[in-house]
Formats: sequence, structure tokens, C-alpha cells
Amino acid sequence: MNEPLQHDRRAEIHRQIATALAELVPDDPSTPPHPYLRRHLAEHAAYGQVLDDEHVPPALLPWESSLTVRRLLAATGDQGPGSRWLQAWALLEPYARNVDPRSRASSLRLAHHKATPSQEASTGPDAFNQSPVTPVWSDGTTPDNVWLVNGSPVSALAAVRGESGKQPLLIVGDERGLLHALHHDGNTAYAPLHVHDGKITQVLALPGDRMVATGSNDGSVAIVDAIQGQMILRAVPRRPGTWVSSLALYRPTDHTAVLLAAFSDGYLAPLHPVVFHTVDVDLPTLEEDACLLRALPAPDNRSDWLLFAQHDRVYCFDGRWTRSLSRHAGRVRSIVALPTAGHYAVADEQGHLSLWDATQGGRARQTALQQRPSAITSLLVTELDGEAALLSTKADGGVCLWSLPHLDAIGMPLPGRASPVTALSCIAGRRQPRLVTAGADGTVRSWPLSKATFQTAPARWDRVTASALSSGQPPVLATARAARVSLSDVYRASEPRTVLKGHVATALAWPRLQGRPHLAAALDDSRIVLTDPGDAQAGVVAELHGHHLPAMTMVPLADTDTDLLASGSADGLVCVWDLRTTTLLAKFRDHRFSVRCLATHRNRHGLYLASGGSDGAVRVWDVRQLQQLGPTIKCGQFFVNDIAFGTGIGADRRMLIASAGQNGTLRLWDAQTAHQVGQLSPGDGELTAVTALALPTGRQLFAAAGRTSIHVWDPAADRRLLQIVTGETITSLKSVGDRQSTDASLLLATGEAGTSVFRLHHDRI
Repeated sequence: MNEPLQHDRRAEIHRQIATALAELVPDDPSTPPHPYLRRHLAEHAAYGQVLDDEHVPPALLPWESSLTVRRLLAATGDQGPGSRWLQAWALLEPYARNVDPRSRASSLRLAHHKATPSQEASTGPDAFNQSPVTPVWSDGTTPDNVWLVNGSPVSALAAVRGESGKQPLLIVGDERGLLHALHHDGNTAYAPLHVHDGKITQVLALPGDRMVATGSNDGSVAIVDAIQGQMILRAVPRRPGTWVSSLALYRPTDHTAVLLAAFSDGYLAPLHPVVFHTVDVDLPTLEEDACLLRALPAPDNRSDWLLFAQHDRVYCFDGRWTRSLSRHAGRVRSIVALPTAGHYAVADEQGHLSLWDATQGGRARQTALQQRPSAITSLLVTELDGEAALLSTKADGGVCLWSLPHLDAIGMPLPGRASPVTALSCIAGRRQPRLVTAGADGTVRSWPLSKATFQTAPARWDRVTASALSSGQPPVLATARAARVSLSDVYRASEPRTVLKGHVATALAWPRLQGRPHLAAALDDSRIVLTDPGDAQAGVVAELHGHHLPAMTMVPLADTDTDLLASGSADGLVCVWDLRTTTLLAKFRDHRFSVRCLATHRNRHGLYLASGGSDGAVRVWDVRQLQQLGPTIKCGQFFVNDIAFGTGIGADRRMLIASAGQNGTLRLWDAQTAHQVGQLSPGDGELTAVTALALPTGRQLFAAAGRTSIHVWDPAADRRLLQIVTGETITSLKSVGDRQSTDASLLLATGEAGTSVFRLHHDRI
């Protein structure tokens, strides 16, 4: 039997196995399937070429234990409507490795709703309707193409081809000094290797495609066997007070190639690239500052010129003399040699990308220039369809592809991430090369390296700068993107209505004025404006002036006979306004730095306002007395990113405050004594937002957002009840009462890419 027939026969066997096993999956996602189904059903379906929602039922996914669905989907290339649930799970899979099945089911339901086009119904098994969350609205994008989710930012990448017949490896360095190795499908090759005591700033593949050199801000250079995952030696011992700014392979005139390591004090260490001892070669004298190095083949192609950049200048050392080649608008961030002899590309922190010729009469000649509003962080020369091309990454998360030598844009930028791209590489794939990027968000992402990838790139979204959800019926969502504020009915898929434009809104809130909900918007010119959404012709009905810098947060204060608004700003001020008269009632100056968050609470004793900020402190204010209540709470969490009031359980019903900190903890405080009474440490990076959930039974819960998830916490039981995996950082998390159900709250989760509103059912938590 020939090979194609054997392959078809094997596929048919796996297809039949997958069909039979799918019948054994329980309809209820809360019922655990057999361990064999959890581990192998997706694999059988992939080998049988039926990797879809019919053969891998959605009810299996909360229990799926192979953690290969993302890889299998990428290998089959099936992204059709018949695999919507699988696609949604693939987006969550890198973040959900240690998450319980009920939380996985809840997260999957929200991710499926977000990923499903609006024209398609987001339906699923009836049993999913009993999950603790019900999606209501979403307008964002879901993170995709994730290969690695790391506990700290990724700072360096390099590709190693390895020995003949072996899979290529992607070598990843992070800010904890760990080195990771990934196969072309994103699977790890071995456990992370601890190489440095600080951030790995450089990774460079050495001749032979087995060893890599690494540099760090601990001031040392190490040599690692990337194939075996073994530390070989410390080529340059630690140089205290310095860090490695660049590594390069350089061919001096009349000398074998050397490995050059540049340090932040301008020192250059020349090393033999095989035995790694110091060698004696002529090198330029540098200023006492960090520099970038790049070898540029000389016109005779028998040796290299050494390009190096310090500050905003690029210089060339030809083995004897140093000459200045070019000066740029900002500090040079990347240099790369181009295929044409003597030509190179330069990117700077002002967003300029330019091509230069170093051979013209000793002076560089600028041949093309493109300007972009975001700093360019890295460059890489590659080849597409037999032609040279240039890749560039930006601090706004985008990846661009350029033709050479004319520097024409190919397609659209890839909207890779919200955080800056820190490194760029390419690795050979099973079918075609892969483009790989690393980011400050701790992820490594991959795309097929082709013109089609850029020509079909989705439109880049505008960053959400603020959002607020009204408590009326129906709830109205206000969202600020770019220089526009729009309103949406979260119960109807209607087009958003623009109410403000021309200024970037930094905070939004829904105060009441004369019994009607109004929208308050803090603008980038430090004003706060009030609009009446119910009157399309009214425009701005009031302006508030009192801050020297834009307000970062606002909350309405609901009192019996007044309409109040509180605002906190980067100028360190907390302001309380009477909206009826636009009078500034109080200006609290106690915070030393930015006021990042506000919260309000009303009980039978009074009306209270809490503020937290970059000074790590939380203060509680008596709004009626216009003075501080109790001692200042020193949270010990570095920045306090968000706060929420709560109420204790028991006869005293004491007032509590939860603070979400930069150090990754959620701490609970007695508002009047400033004593800590509880803490949640979810291990999910910096906590960026928190909101309180008061259940009708008197139970007090808090929901806190971390780097990848929303964590619902019961402080009385000191237990995390639910982990809703988002795969992105939630910058704001707010809850309002759900008038359609007394047993649920509406939560608004806002990330940089978009917003989502979902119902959290109290009786199902």
C-alpha cells in the first residue's frame, strides 16, 4: 500500500475513534469526562482531520488536559465557524493551565461570546447557561497567537537551527534571568534555565547554531548550550555597576571573527567565538555610555566594518579609523545591516525608520524615511518570496513589514499587543517560517511569516482610555477611544452614538443632576465636562475647573439633597464638586503623588470617599464634614491602583476598604482603624482593578483584576471562588446592580483593546 493511502487510512481510523469518543462526553460541562477523553480526544480529532466543535464538544474543554488544542488548531489551519468553541479555548489555553474546571467553563463562555462575530449567534450547550457568568456585551478583541505566557516581561529572542534533522529552537530571555527554549510549535524544549541574576538584555546565536551568548544587567556575559539547556561558562565575569547593552559577531581586518560585548559604560569585550577567551583586536574608543553594535560587511566582503550607535549618532569603525555616519531625531534603538553591501537601516525612539549607504565618500546618504508616532523598538531583515524585506516593531505593540530597498509598507501593521514589543525573531516552521515577537506583557506570540499575514491583518483598534456603565435601565456604556466618547446600549447591538469628540477622555463617570443621569468626562486639557445624554442637542451643560493635570478617576457621590462628583488627578489633588452650582466644595492635597483611584460609600452614619494613589496610601474622607476620617492607611503595596468599599459581616457591619496593589496583592483594611484584616495573593502579577459585590444575603465579595484573570474572592472564608481568565490586563473593573435580576450584578471589565459586560450570578458562585 502506498504512502498516501496509508495516510488516508490512518486518518479514517482516527476520525472514527474521535466520532465514537465524542459520544461519550457528558453534555454537562460540570461533569468530568473520562481521563482518556480529556487527554486524547482533541488529538484523535486532529489526526482524523475533524478538529471541530462536533468531534471535540465544548463540554469537554473545561476538563481538557493535553493543553495542545492551540497547537493542533494552528497545525490544521482550520479557523472556520464549525470550530468557534475550540478557537475560543485556544485563546485561553496558555493562561488556564492551573485553573479549575468551573472557572474554565465560565471563562470559555465569555471568550466565545467575545470571539464570535456579531452577526452570528453566540450559542452553546444548554448546560453552559448554568455557569456563574452570562455574557451581555463585548466590543474588544481577544489575545491571539500566544506561544508563551511568562511570569515576567520577555526581553530578548534568538533562533537556533540546531543539528541537522533536529527541530529549530527559539531561545527566550526574560527579566528574571531565565532562559526558555521553544520548539516551532510553541512547546517548551526543557525547563527554564537560570543564567543571570538580573534581566537578560541580549541573546545572540553563535556559529554552529548550538551555542548562544547572553548578556544581562547583572554585568556579565554567559555562554549556554541552547540545544541541551546547559550553562557552559561565564565568558565575562560580572562587571559591577554596568549592564550588557549589545552583543555582535564581528570580522576584523586580518583576523578571525570575534564576539563583541558592549557594556553600559562604553567598554568593549572582544572574545573568541569558540573558546571564549579575550582576544587582542583593534577597536574604537567609545564614550562612557551604552551603545548598540552591528557588523556591516565591508565592500570587499572579506571583513566587516563595525557600526555602533551612542545617543542619536551612528558611527563606523573600519579597523583603523572611526567616522560619524548619521545623526537622528532621537536615541537610536536598533541598527541592522541590509543585503546590499554597505547599506544599513536605523530606527530611533521618535519613530523614524531610515535606510543609509555607508560607502558614499565616507558620508552616509539617506535614501528613505518613514515617520510613525510610536518608537521603533527592533529591526530584522528577512526574506519573503525570494525577496529581501525588513520587519520593524513598535512601542505601541505593532509589527510592520517593509519592502527593500524602497521601504514601501507591505499590507497593514499587525496589532500584536497593547504593551511594547521588546524583541523580534524568525524561526523555521513545519510548513513556513514563523514571525515571533516578545513583549513587556510577558508573552511570546507567533504568526506565519508571509505577505498574506500582513495583507490580511485586522484593523488596529484604538486604545480604550476610559469607560463607565450607568446604573439605569437599560444600562448605558460610555467608552472613550482616541479623541471620541461614545454611548452604547449593552442590551442591543446598535451602533454607538458619539457624544464628545476632539479631546482624549482620561476618566468617565455617571453622576445624577436634578434627578437625571449625566455623563462626566475628564479631558486631557484638565477640564471636566458634563453632558446630558438624554438631550442630543444640549452639548456640554457644565465645565469644572480645578485640576492642574488631567483627572485619572471620578466617582459620583449620591447624597440625599445634593448632586456631587469627586475627582482625583495626576496633580495629587482630590476635588469634590457640587454639580448643581459647579462649585468646588473641597480640595484635598494630602496625596504626595498621583491620585489613581476613588471609591464611595454611604451608610446610616454618613457619606464617605476614599482615595488611593502612587504614594501607596489610602485616605478616607467624610464628605459631609469635608475632612479626613481615621488615620491614613499605609498599604505597603507600592502603587495603589484601585480601591473599593465593603461592609463587614456581623453586628458591627464595620466599613472595609479593599486595595489592589502594584505588588500583586489585594488587601482588606478596617477603614476607621487602618488595620489589615485580610489579603488575597492570586499570583497573577500586578493587580490593576477591584470592585465590591454585596450579595442580598449580606455576603461581601470582591472581584480583582490581574495580568490575565479576574479573581472573585470571599474574604470571610478567605477563599477564591472563581477565576475568570481574560488573557489580557483589565485596566478597570466596575459593578452595578442588575435591575433584571436581584440575584446578579453587572460587571464592566475594560482592557486597552475593548470592553465587556457580563452578569455575575450570586446564587451560582
